[in-house]
Amino acid sequence: MNEASLFFEQTRLVGIITLNRPARLNAISLALQCEMLAMLDECERNGAVRALVITGGPKQFSVGADIKELAGAESLAPFLAQGRALFHKIESFGKPVIAAISGPAFGGGLEMALCCDLRIASTSAKLGLSEIKLGALPAGGGTQRLTRLVGASYAKQLILTGNPIDAAEAYRIGLVNAVQPAGMELDAAVEWATEIAGRAPIAVRLAKSCIDTAAQVNLESGLNYEAQCAAYLAGTEDQKEGMRAFVEKRKPEFQGR
Repeated sequence: MNEASLFFEQTRLVGIITLNRPARLNAISLALQCEMLAMLDECERNGAVRALVITGGPKQFSVGADIKELAGAESLAPFLAQGRALFHKIESFGKPVIAAISGPAFGGGLEMALCCDLRIASTSAKLGLSEIKLGALPAGGGTQRLTRLVGASYAKQLILTGNPIDAAEAYRIGLVNAVQPAGMELDAAVEWATEIAGRAPIAVRLAKSCIDTAAQVNLESGLNYEAQCAAYLAGTEDQKEGMRAFVEKRKPEFQGR
């Protein structure tokens, strides 16, 4: 029986997905993609999970596509298509997703982290898109998402050289949101996720949607969408509860309604 490529656990309102192919440095296989898509679907349906953390464990995040598996494949099309579906699922997930990165996050591993809403790196982290060294390019959205996140100049540096950078440099250019001592990145990610999970779920979902929309439309369209979301929230029980709690100087109890 094959060992599962992923582990799932839940702490309070936070789900934690751990990549589980340590012998292959969490290289992304077709099976891992399938398992993760199914797990994300389950987490999306689970109302008790209000935020997600994706980690690769204490020694590595992921070195990217399983080149050994792909080298023997007749076609890369199924892997690329399913990988694109997986990354889109992470990026468009209706709940916040935080990547906790330790050790190498290369190729598709970094592209997976780029799909997350926030990234927290360990001081041990190395981040890079090395596909150019194989005569390829980052085909999991790396050329697009990295450019939108750090700008064209840094994106060209990482993609055209294929050379990784350390956590401090990744933080300097805005690739990661925070750097933690080795072994503390997961705790920090869970802490952030727990804090966000305690906010009103509908407001979190719509705020995330508004921010993501900003990269896709012009300012006027973005402002119109923002206004529509704000008007919708004004009719929710959670916003009424939040305002009552503020006036009454107590902690709000959000129900996701």
